[in-house]
Amino acid sequence: MSCARGPWDHESSLRQGSARTRRATGPSTPAEGGERTAARTASFRGTTGACALPRGEGREGPARPGGLTACVLRAGAAWVYDGGAGQPRRAAASVSPFRAEVGDLRSLRPTRGHFRSLTTCLKEKYFPSSILGCSASESRLSSPWRPSPLLSGSQVSQKKMESRKNMSTSVTSAKVAVNGIHLHYQQTGEGDHAVLLLPGMLGCGETDFGPQIKNLNKQLFTVVAWDPRGYGHSRPPDRDYPVDFFERDAKDAVDLMKTLKFKKVSLLGWSDGGITALIAAAKYPSYIHRMVIWGANAYVSEEDEMIYQGIRDVSKWSEKIRKPLETLYGYDYFAKTCEKWVDGMKQFKHLPDGNICRHLLPLVQCPTLIVHGAKDPMVPRFHADFIHKHVKGSRLHLMPEGKHNLHLRFANEFNKLAEDFLQ
Repeated sequence: MSCARGPWDHESSLRQGSARTRRATGPSTPAEGGERTAARTASFRGTTGACALPRGEGREGPARPGGLTACVLRAGAAWVYDGGAGQPRRAAASVSPFRAEVGDLRSLRPTRGHFRSLTTCLKEKYFPSSILGCSASESRLSSPWRPSPLLSGSQVSQKKMESRKNMSTSVTSAKVAVNGIHLHYQQTGEGDHAVLLLPGMLGCGETDFGPQIKNLNKQLFTVVAWDPRGYGHSRPPDRDYPVDFFERDAKDAVDLMKTLKFKKVSLLGWSDGGITALIAAAKYPSYIHRMVIWGANAYVSEEDEMIYQGIRDVSKWSEKIRKPLETLYGYDYFAKTCEKWVDGMKQFKHLPDGNICRHLLPLVQCPTLIVHGAKDPMVPRFHADFIHKHVKGSRLHLMPEGKHNLHLRFANEFNKLAEDFLQ
């Protein structure tokens, strides 16, 4: 609702039957000497419509009692505050429901008289002080008057969006008791769709999933990144590798999400985390909604055994890969655990067909996306093909330039791929 510029003459406007008067009523009482208060109006925009406040300044002098001193959006209608009558009156025009958002008042420079009327409105709660950005006591004028730092409707909406974004992008970090140990996890987002990120060998949420924790859609998903027992901040205990350690991780992961009260989850599993995800999907089919895996293998071949042996000595790793893990664990624990991992993986080579979880693949029921980097030096292409062949209805997506850490190197591409599939 807005008022036109020029002298406010209610009676004349009524005689003319103007639409302007029908939209903003507010009789102007003759001031002393029979003169009418001349008021210029400044409209402001809000999400519920336009409103106006008359302002008197400069040569027109201060606004006098009885003039239209405030126009307030309230309870789905426009309310006019009459400084003379001292009571609000409902205007003729209704507007959309007021959602506690106001428009641009920064250009408005009311006189002391106007501001006192607004103060009365504040005290009467017709114009909430939280909207104006000050309390009724704070609104008492001191000379010289300075405009409050109010926001336009679009700016208010933007601030709300920023606030919502900040809330949704905040990351909580905690530990919870699961299966006799305390598992550490990070959580972010507010979506209904829960997604668990499962890290690779020696990894945790902190080291393995930075771009996913930060950038996966927080309105669609609630993202949880866990540290498997003995990894990251889920210590003690120290990590060990019995022959069933992947099954143990799968049970820990599912029980963690159940402890956090998620009714159903999707899985994003990298490398060892991909193996854990396959086992979880096979053993807990009713609990797993969808699954994305990359860098995973269902068995150990002779070629794999040679690759594992090549990474046993962490001092030969590139500094870029070694440094974060060394900082997290300290060199001794890092080096010792890597050697134990190599021995743990090599034990599968002595099982029939080098089996890790190949016998479980036909039991996977959830929609599954297998992503493979064509230049992955750790996991040959035949592993992705094998999983694709034996997981019914699965999809295989190749990234020509992708290596083992494709979700970090091509984070935006990977995140979009994962989001599209999970939806």
